[in-house]
Amino acid sequence: MLVEIFDTTLRDGTQGEGVNLSVQDKLLIAKKLDEFGIDIIEGGWPGSNPKDEEFFKKAKELNLNHAKLCAFGSTARSVKDVESDYNLNTLINSETPIITIFGKTWKLHSQKGLGLTDAENEELIYKSVKYLKERGRRVIFDAEHFFDGYKDDPEFALKMLDAAVKGGADTLVLCDTNGGTLPEEVYEITKTVKDKFDVIIGIHTHNDSELAVANSLAAVRAGARHVQGTINGLGERCGNANLCSIIPNLILKMNYETNQKSKLSSLTSVSNYVYEIMNLHPNTRAAFTGKSAFAHKGGVHVSAVMKESRMYEHIEPELVGNKQRVLVSDLSGQSNVRYKAKEVGVDIGGNKELSKKIVNHIKSLEYNGYQFDGAEASFELLLRSETNEFSPFFKVLDSKVNVFYDEEGHSNAEAVLKIEVNGEIEHTASDGDGPVNALDKALRKALTRFYPEVANIKLVDYKVRVLDEKEGTAAKVRVMIESSDGKDAWGTVGVSTNIIEASFKALSDSINYKLFQYYKNKQLIEK
Repeated sequence: MLVEIFDTTLRDGTQGEGVNLSVQDKLLIAKKLDEFGIDIIEGGWPGSNPKDEEFFKKAKELNLNHAKLCAFGSTARSVKDVESDYNLNTLINSETPIITIFGKTWKLHSQKGLGLTDAENEELIYKSVKYLKERGRRVIFDAEHFFDGYKDDPEFALKMLDAAVKGGADTLVLCDTNGGTLPEEVYEITKTVKDKFDVIIGIHTHNDSELAVANSLAAVRAGARHVQGTINGLGERCGNANLCSIIPNLILKMNYETNQKSKLSSLTSVSNYVYEIMNLHPNTRAAFTGKSAFAHKGGVHVSAVMKESRMYEHIEPELVGNKQRVLVSDLSGQSNVRYKAKEVGVDIGGNKELSKKIVNHIKSLEYNGYQFDGAEASFELLLRSETNEFSPFFKVLDSKVNVFYDEEGHSNAEAVLKIEVNGEIEHTASDGDGPVNALDKALRKALTRFYPEVANIKLVDYKVRVLDEKEGTAAKVRVMIESSDGKDAWGTVGVSTNIIEASFKALSDSINYKLFQYYKNKQLIEK
């Protein structure tokens, strides 16, 4: 059985807090959605703002392989002026083959919001749909607030759907606009609608009760064959139904197929791409596509997963373009260490004494505040130190940091470093916006003569966590940083009662890790 996938990331998704897309951003995402296999891409509301009007003009040059573009808008403002309605004519002028319009199907909205009688609202829906349909478009009618409207007055809600069908609507989309309906309600109401109308029934849900995905799947079970949602569940308030969860559930769990047979193995890539274009941090705990979706930390879990992944994984990660990960922490057992060692290419074989020693070392470090969940580069250096594969590329002989304040309260920092590399000593200093920035710049400056590769390293994230708040300013802190060379990214950690020292430990690990990887790969190439 086929299900049509309708993506509204570029319209409903942009209503989410913190989301802002340029026209170029929207064009890039549209192209990616087409490549993935989305059937319909709702590009925006051309009658509401200049940006969406420009998008539809430029989108004509996209040359989409499969997806069809859809413009969104509302019914006409007045029953008397349907043919001259600005909104409807703007939709037509967008030249998309599909148009979606929403109308009121909850009496509360039509009476109090629009001030219309039941008959006037019914006529407005009928004439608006008919006007668009007569101009050769496929018309999708979004029944706004349908489930609330149906629960309030079933006769009224169904009468409004009937008006859309009589006007020529090709698809009726039942909207849980407030996101407060339960799955069993969605199933029963959708089934009632499906039995009554001989057109395609669709579902559009919001996530205010954390049920948007469950409600969408319930509607499909009841006969809906058109599903609307957004990538990563982005949208107003708590968001829309997440297509990154709906699609794999439909295909892998419910044995449905999407019209275009979505390229499921690229799902995680699409999810991350949209986050990147929107300049948002990915949800690491997202089902299917999150970084933690197939991550294992407890020693018992890891031991089982290494024998048979199905014991703790509901699907193979590769099916959705994700991968299995094993974390190392104070909950780790020897299985974790052996898995991670194999992953980074360290051979500890069946040396149980060595793996036990490493586990105990990790647990001791984590007891003292270290955390390796997000600092796998620091863990790899620790592992390679234990196996005598790694020794630091430099030694810090002396360091000083001074912070200066002027009369107006402005500050700047200066770091002075003395390091040793292969018996040579380099003494340097650098200014910075703060003490950590000054240290970072001074360390790179000192090392560049020996290792030019460090010039490419950039600090992209910096987090400080106070570990024992009751100690006040004497509390121990954990600093976790993420670094990148423009191609790869890695995390490191440092712990101390001195925030500068903790930061410097994390920075030193970051540079040591980059240098180790660079020279290890260089040696492999030379061989």
